[in-house]
Amino acid sequence: MTNAEHAHAQPPEGTRRDFLYIATGAVGAVGLGLTAWPFISQMNPDASVLALASIDVDVEPIAEGQSITVSWRGNPVFIRHMTPAEIEAAQATAVEDLPDPLARNANIEEAALATLENRVVDGKTFLVQIGVCTHLGCVPIGESGDFEGWFCPCHGSHYDNAGRIRSGPAPENLPIPPYEYLSDTQIRIG
Repeated sequence: MTNAEHAHAQPPEGTRRDFLYIATGAVGAVGLGLTAWPFISQMNPDASVLALASIDVDVEPIAEGQSITVSWRGNPVFIRHMTPAEIEAAQATAVEDLPDPLARNANIEEAALATLENRVVDGKTFLVQIGVCTHLGCVPIGESGDFEGWFCPCHGSHYDNAGRIRSGPAPENLPIPPYEYLSDTQIRIG
């Protein structure tokens, strides 16, 4: 047998067994990826959280003295268009008389005092705050309580018209979420 004949008589480089090993490995890798995908995917934020990461609100229809509630990240957010009388009453309250002297406003420095000016953004007459009692997470009732603000009937916390705790077990003022004015009548929360 000559070398040329011998070369033709040898089996090809890759055998059927090699193909089966490669195919089995590829199917196993795809199967492992498909099995792991739900576990990896569950670590992503829920679609409802992503949808509410920020919301735009038109505040133009809110008349003076009126409040609305919107939902942001699963929490109620109270938006109140304060009247001149409410603004005057909030400004007349001394910070020293408040159980929580901090503004709790995510838009300014953490140590800012709880004056009305530090509880609103850009000196506007709209008060925007997360409507969750800082005691145990209940939702306070608006325009009620001893200070004409918000009252949490579950445990008796009273907030004034600027969302500052005045009496009851709640340890902190209602928090102000991060928000900005997109125009004079549009705000973006988040």
